[in-house]
Amino acid sequence: MRVTFHGAAGEVTGSCHLVEANGHRILLDCGLVQGREEDEGRNAEPFPFRVEDIDAVVLSHAHIDHAGRLPLLVKRGYRGPIWTHPATADLLRIMLADSAALAEADANYANRHRAPGQPEARPLYTQRDVIDTLKQVRVLEYDVVREIAAGVRVRLSDAGHILGSAIVELWGNGSEAMKARKLVFSGDLGLRGIPILRNPTLIPDADLVMMESTYGDRPHRDRGATVQELGEIFARAREEGGNVLIPAFAVGRTQEILYWFAKHYDDWQLGRWRIFLDSPMAVKVLDVYNRHTRLFDADASRVWVSHPHPFRLPNLRLTAEVAQSQEINAIKGGAIIIAGSGMCTGGRIRHHLRQNLGRRNAHVVFVGYQAAGTLGRRLVDGATQVRLFGEDIRVNAQVHTVGGLSAHADQPELLHWYGGFRERPPVVLVHGEDRAREPLARKLRETCGCEVSLAQPGASVEV
Repeated sequence: MRVTFHGAAGEVTGSCHLVEANGHRILLDCGLVQGREEDEGRNAEPFPFRVEDIDAVVLSHAHIDHAGRLPLLVKRGYRGPIWTHPATADLLRIMLADSAALAEADANYANRHRAPGQPEARPLYTQRDVIDTLKQVRVLEYDVVREIAAGVRVRLSDAGHILGSAIVELWGNGSEAMKARKLVFSGDLGLRGIPILRNPTLIPDADLVMMESTYGDRPHRDRGATVQELGEIFARAREEGGNVLIPAFAVGRTQEILYWFAKHYDDWQLGRWRIFLDSPMAVKVLDVYNRHTRLFDADASRVWVSHPHPFRLPNLRLTAEVAQSQEINAIKGGAIIIAGSGMCTGGRIRHHLRQNLGRRNAHVVFVGYQAAGTLGRRLVDGATQVRLFGEDIRVNAQVHTVGGLSAHADQPELLHWYGGFRERPPVVLVHGEDRAREPLARKLRETCGCEVSLAQPGASVEV
């Protein structure tokens, strides 16, 4: 068995890994590269493998940096199955449709403003490509072993990252001289004890582990302290009379924020605010969560039958229409606005930032990872001025990084998950910048005594 890394090797987006086993070629994830404009330009480049040679795709979860190039793969000729969890399949319909809509909108904008003689801009893929892609999705429940190609078996286990997220175990049958080999791909791992989702599954054995390393260099802040900090931000913003903007990923982070709002509705005096979920995609995702409550942990199951329900807070307004979103721009204070995208690379949050960044009593609360080159990363790093919609906007608003709400495992949790292996299989670190994965590699070598390498673009390892 051989694995070749074609994405998320030294970066945290663009997850894409090619596995060759038993004469078959299996693709693990096919995600969008996100960040700087030149990085995102790589999405349109030819795939570094023959698309028609791929026999199957296994998708770890629905986040766009893991799934966002699937329609492009299909557009370029892939006709095989895309195996994933049923909840991921439901989320994929929403995520890919939104991604196509953004791509089409960006192309239309570029064409309206293109210079004479400049070539026409074309979207990476369209809604038609998304429809074709969804026809190829095949579902696989957790804990079921399935042969997806002759001699190649797969099993998905709960990764605890977002609804339907999966750890992938993949076996390639051996020969008479060699036993079957087993690859474990962590996908994106969650943390033990986070709201709504169950803990990541511990896997007992592997011949090679491909492990994410997004936060491999640090522990997260204590979640209890983080929740307390959120309450303090709301109290301060209320006192100052400003708005609170929360750029949030439509899947995962938004639902957890609403969960905490329900738990602390009275403590944080949230009844005094107008709360907006200004994300058509996130509104649709709420329905998916309600359809898959069997995946919730025990505490979330109790919260879902209590009052107030996280998705039905008395002053929560779901704004799906553009006109409804535009009305929010007139509000100068007293509003909590949750909007995508989580890294401020697109979506409605950019319009709200345009209206609020110049206000000293406004607060911007980042609750998720901000990739290098994104607007969110520039704000977190202290930019005093940013460019939005052709305007230079002065940053007077107060910017908060509330890292304790991450849906990614931190260094202690990654070490704990790896500790579930009975022996100490070799590890390849993916889905992390070098500043995060190098410290994790050292820690794994020191504490676990295992062999660790860092995935490099285009490089291969034997299993």
